Amino acid sequence: MSTAPASDSLPTTMPSPSLKSREPASPRLDNKSDSYIDETAYVPALITNPDAVYSAASRPPIDYSSRSAFFQSVWHRFVSLWTKRFVLSLLAGQVVSLCITCTNLTTTELVMRNWSLPTTQTFFLYFSLLVIYTPYTIYQYGFKGWGKMILRDGWKYFFLAACDVEGNFLVVKAYEYTTLLSCMLLDAWAIPVCLFFCWVYMRPAYRWTQILGILICVLGLGLLVASDEITDKDWPALSRAKGDVFMLVGATLYGFTNATEEFFVRKRPLYEVVGQLGMWGTLINGIQAAGLEHNDMRTASWNGATIGLLVAYTAAMFILYTVAPILYRMASSAYYNISLLTSDFYGLLFGLFLFHYRVYWLYFIAFFIVVVGLVIYFWAATPEEQGKLDPRAPEYVARRRDDGNTRVAGQV
Repeated sequence: MSTAPASDSLPTTMPSPSLKSREPASPRLDNKSDSYIDETAYVPALITNPDAVYSAASRPPIDYSSRSAFFQSVWHRFVSLWTKRFVLSLLAGQVVSLCITCTNLTTTELVMRNWSLPTTQTFFLYFSLLVIYTPYTIYQYGFKGWGKMILRDGWKYFFLAACDVEGNFLVVKAYEYTTLLSCMLLDAWAIPVCLFFCWVYMRPAYRWTQILGILICVLGLGLLVASDEITDKDWPALSRAKGDVFMLVGATLYGFTNATEEFFVRKRPLYEVVGQLGMWGTLINGIQAAGLEHNDMRTASWNGATIGLLVAYTAAMFILYTVAPILYRMASSAYYNISLLTSDFYGLLFGLFLFHYRVYWLYFIAFFIVVVGLVIYFWAATPEEQGKLDPRAPEYVARRRDDGNTRVAGQV
């Protein structure tokens, strides 16, 4: 999923590319069978029938027969929104938004301390994902099963990690060349890209209220941008055309990788997807950092404060890369992207104490509008409609350890 720009805010994303069979085989609960291996030892009945999950919930209809009936049906519709799954999705979206804010702040502090190595900085993230999730994948699949997964599906995860690493790199470079205003607006391009690839992979039936919710969130973003302009947070552009191209390509990679990772985690266990992202990301990111930043590594300031900031940055990113795929399962990657639009507001709150930012009233209105958009997004649609959730280990994995876990992350 992201890196922080050297200047003010750090756009982020979690990617994952690849195509898989859209119609899973009928599940069987025979643990001795090699032809089907589930993510857990036993799966709740709702999960073993993905079609039931896909159409499990629907919104109460709006009654236009009379004024009182209309308002009563609107109230019933509003109450129906607040399911456990929606509330957890809303909270998870704000958790990842806060993580983005933390990465922005730590990166700003690192730059102020003469430590500006964006590719090296994200290396620690990918390495932490590698050392946490890959051993657990090996524990579940065995070395032989893990090796088969690498041989058969490793190329997909390699492509996912490459898009993730390069998306982060291009967005950081964009902040060096173009203005903050351009970066904030062009970064929103990831939302329609994500919607498009979600439709390609999972064919969700988008409701007009989802589009309306996104437009409302973008309106909130526009007010945030206006607030930054009014409070003079922008900086001059060194090469606006080059920076804008970098940002557009980076945002496109963000949207693509978010949608693809959602498709992956709906079909495969989280530990497999995130572990592979960490493994290939460590390899790609390490090579790129060695090639581009080997000289700067020697001149950068390495001290206790710098290391502490790197640890804080890596921890925030690790939480983001762990929570984001769960949010993909509970809601969607598009919902993840619009949830990130509140990060500038959280950045303001932190900046009041750390950088003595001036409070501007539009920030609070912008935050409220974005939250309203997040609620409107599921006004007619339900989280269950966004895609089938049927996570399984690969069929070719003949060995799986049973740890007695009966829960599937993201299934609420």
